[in-house]
Amino acid sequence: MTVVYHEQDSDPRFLVGKKVAVIGYGNMGQPLALNLRDSGVEVLVGTRADGQDQTRQKALQDGFEAYSISDAVKATHIALMTIPDEVMPTVYLEHVAPYLQRNDALVFVSAYNVAFGYIEAPPFVDVGLIAPRTLGDYARKRYLTGKGFYSFVSVGQDASGNCWDIVLALAGALGSLKAGAIEINFEREAELDLFIEQAILPAFQHIMVTAATMLIEQGYPPEAVLADLYLSGEFVDYLERVGEEGLMNAMLDTAPHTQYGLLSRIDRFNELKLERLMEVTLQQIRDGSFAREWAKEYEDGYPRMKRLTKLRQRLEIWELEKQTIELLRRLDSL
Repeated sequence: MTVVYHEQDSDPRFLVGKKVAVIGYGNMGQPLALNLRDSGVEVLVGTRADGQDQTRQKALQDGFEAYSISDAVKATHIALMTIPDEVMPTVYLEHVAPYLQRNDALVFVSAYNVAFGYIEAPPFVDVGLIAPRTLGDYARKRYLTGKGFYSFVSVGQDASGNCWDIVLALAGALGSLKAGAIEINFEREAELDLFIEQAILPAFQHIMVTAATMLIEQGYPPEAVLADLYLSGEFVDYLERVGEEGLMNAMLDTAPHTQYGLLSRIDRFNELKLERLMEVTLQQIRDGSFAREWAKEYEDGYPRMKRLTKLRQRLEIWELEKQTIELLRRLDSL
């Protein structure tokens, strides 16, 4: 049975007397560091040794002590690893692993490198996971509103005998346990994360671009099309309701004609090809094919990603999107 942890499962005393080094101060590192500090945790930040590094300057401006990654690891008991997955193995080998002490804790916000074998921690340290199921700025916003954010949590290695206590204390200080933290192993977290990125997001973007192009070709004003499809925020509002009530209840809260239109047309999209594409995508994730492909892409300097980005940017829809965003912003300022 799946376990979901909440605030009552966390004991903040397991962080007393311990400093937490937030390794990286980017899109996820900054909000999580701020959340920890606001919860009373002693935090310092580890960034590149270059004193001109923008993330270090940002950490200093936010009032944190900022060190090189190596010095941050030396000075603390817990390292919260928030740097990008593709650069983490090298950073870990050069700046983290040599300075780990017995019963230190490595806590990751993404299971990717552990799950696919790019990082193997020594047996004398704790290895934990707190993987937010939201973007970094939303982790901060939801902390400030008291709503909290969902996360996946796990323990991969319990050298101290207290790793679960540390993970849950951290999750509580980050604000995740207000919403709930779902226990899942490292492999499943990494696989689910990649599946959403490779099966759901591509389908979403393809559907939106295809729908916008077709409607504009049929004579509908581009501004109205793009606003109605996604720029107005109505779709985001609907997804927020889905997050609160579930897919079925959110549908039942819509107008009767909306419900009928969805229910009577949904089978049109019941394509075996779609299911097969998702199965292939998941298989390539689980057998490590994508991890190996991405490692080579990173090592080569992202040639395919750059080429695909350029091809995607050539679509005429993006200029119409830009114009619509500018129009909507002007209207908001009136």
